[in-house]
Amino acid sequence: METVLLAIHLLITIAMIALILIQRSEGGGMGLGGGNMGGLMSARGTANLLTHTTAILAGCFFVTCLGLAILASHTHQDKSILDKLPDTIPAQSVPQQAPGVK
Repeated sequence: METVLLAIHLLITIAMIALILIQRSEGGGMGLGGGNMGGLMSARGTANLLTHTTAILAGCFFVTCLGLAILASHTHQDKSILDKLPDTIPAQSVPQQAPGVK
């Protein structure tokens, strides 16, 4: 389930990045969305469509973020490497010296 939600999250992210980059900004930006759309829609209609689509994708992005966070919080893994240590530490053996060595 987590893998499917992660794949959907990545697709939404890529689509949202693409939509944001083609929108025409007031400051110039990349300027990719500034041309004529070939008579398909007016400039105002295109801007509204891109804005609404971006808003919908942003909402889906937040929902998938929350879903992934909830799924990650329900995994029962050790919190740290120290939790994996045994409760008692075995006594360390003292190295023996070779005979004749002082």
